[in-house]
Formats: sequence, structure tokens, C-alpha cells
Amino acid sequence: QLVESGGGLVQPGGSLRLSCAASGFTLDYFDIAWFRQAPGKELVGVSCSSSRGTSAGYADSVKGRFTISRDIAESTVYLQMNNLKPEDTAVYSCAKSKRSFQEICSMNSAGYDLWGQGTQVTVTG
Repeated sequence: QLVESGGGLVQPGGSLRLSCAASGFTLDYFDIAWFRQAPGKELVGVSCSSSRGTSAGYADSVKGRFTISRDIAESTVYLQMNNLKPEDTAVYSCAKSKRSFQEICSMNSAGYDLWGQGTQVTVTG
């Protein structure tokens, strides 16, 4: 399973670090991606980390502000979010890829088969 944490309420320009704790599978074998969904809007990919952390991807809207990383020992993937903007407000979910040992990760939700419950991020002030 995947369990997200770290969401909350923050002012514009602030930072949050989201965590995605994985269990029941070997984290290093799979891509992990972060998605977000704002009220009334579709689910969009934010960032991804390929298996073994060999590559990472970011949506244009978060490049230079968000950083994805993984701690294999803790079986956790993190999303460091800096310089947050009101438009970053959404429920953030992490997901595990269907396929293992991919060199390049994708932010297409169809490629993911295990999802966490999500964590709310609200940027306002």
C-alpha cells in the first residue's frame, strides 16, 4: 500500500514536504509518481521518479519549485515543494507503476495501478 502524509495549510511562498510510504512491494523496482487534483478539475501528473531513481520528471508548472526523491531504506518517496502558489492547492496522491524496471517514468495515470488515499495541500493567505 501507499500512504501519503505531509499536506497542510501554507501561505504563498511557503514550503511543504510530502511523503509517500510504500509497503508490500519493493520500492526500488517501480516508478512512483505524484498526481494532484484540484476541486472541479482533472487529475494531473506533477512529478515522477523512475525505478532505482534513475530519472525524474516534472510538470512544467512545478519545474524549479518541486523536487522528488526516494529513500530506499525508509521505502518512502518525498515531494519537496517550495515557493508554493495558490494554484498548487489540490489533493496530492502518490501512485506505483504497473511495470517494473522502467528507465524513464511517465506521468500518465493509466500506467499506475496502486494509489494512496491522498493528502490535502492548501496554499492561501
